[in-house]
Amino acid sequence: MNHPRLAVVSNFRDEASPSMLVCGDRLYDHLRAEHPDLETTRIQPDYTYRLRQLPRLGKMGFARETDKMLNRFWDYPRHLKSRISQFDLFHICDQSYASLVNILPPERTGVFCHDLDVFRSILQPDKYPRSIRYNTMQRYALNGFCKAAVMFYTTQSVRDEILHYQLISPDKLVQVPLGIAREFSPHESNANMAAIIQEKIGDRPFLLNISVNLQRKRLDVLLETYARLRYHHPDLLLVRVGAEWEPDMQARIDRLGIRHGIRLFPRLEQKDLAELYRRAAVVLMTSEAEGFGMPLIEALACGSIIVVSDIPVLREVGGDAAVYCPVGKPDIWAKTISDLLNHPEATPDLSIRFQQVKKYTWSAHAATIAQAYQERILSQSSSQQPLQVFAS
Repeated sequence: MNHPRLAVVSNFRDEASPSMLVCGDRLYDHLRAEHPDLETTRIQPDYTYRLRQLPRLGKMGFARETDKMLNRFWDYPRHLKSRISQFDLFHICDQSYASLVNILPPERTGVFCHDLDVFRSILQPDKYPRSIRYNTMQRYALNGFCKAAVMFYTTQSVRDEILHYQLISPDKLVQVPLGIAREFSPHESNANMAAIIQEKIGDRPFLLNISVNLQRKRLDVLLETYARLRYHHPDLLLVRVGAEWEPDMQARIDRLGIRHGIRLFPRLEQKDLAELYRRAAVVLMTSEAEGFGMPLIEALACGSIIVVSDIPVLREVGGDAAVYCPVGKPDIWAKTISDLLNHPEATPDLSIRFQQVKKYTWSAHAATIAQAYQERILSQSSSQQPLQVFAS
């Protein structure tokens, strides 16, 4: 007997953010291991470098964005079209790839919406202006987004935004919180990363931040908070995992005179990131907006003390296990963190932190998605007309 075949349409591995790769990989792994009633296959074509291979021009942002546009809107659709007949269901792992719904059978396609960031210039053009070229592409992607048969979302805040902009019918929405990998634990030990930390940080206490260079991450607040803390905690370092600082943040670092106290790590494996969580004095998330906030639950799973922005989505995910500060108020952030450094016993109890993260597992994540496809597409199709299941 042939089982329904599900295609997990994943981000390009060379282009995706670490969190998007984790989400796609863990879903695929758990569907394969725990849901044999679905024949799950991953679709993930190779990324083609064009302009970025050219001397001098390849280092420019235009080259990077052009390659990204060609891969997403030309190469991926061509690759996917050749395989449509092999599958009965399609799961797009990231809303920024929703343009692919336009070439798939939308009645058999679901999209996972982590947030609406990629559509901000369409939904809020006054606040987030972008180029005509960018907006043209995102309107096409948003058109595909709105046609999906099922829309998965992480938190109530994401659902509220989707409904606020009337992007899709409420009956198509399914909440699916993210999960935590087993590497994020207070009991593990990573000798290799411990040696690197010792070399770059030594025994000095440090704040930890994991973020990309997006406006909503409020890295200005992160840097201003650290500068204030240095007055009372001169040995304190700031460790960030992410891309190189943008020019405006570089200028702020120099203006604040804190460059010598900052350590930057590029993209890390999960086991290495977990070691940083375990050793951090405090983990910070200064964002003004999030779709879910993976660093929050990862830090809690490692037993870390974490201070985050007081926004609904992080309240929903962190509950009583995190410490909250108002958005954009570095003076308050600095005082709160200083108090925690001086009195760590005032933080939420370790048992509360561990209890909170029990809600988030990749097994539950995959099970909810598998159930949604069964109930909302496969069962509906069988009650009307048989769904063709293609043989391998």
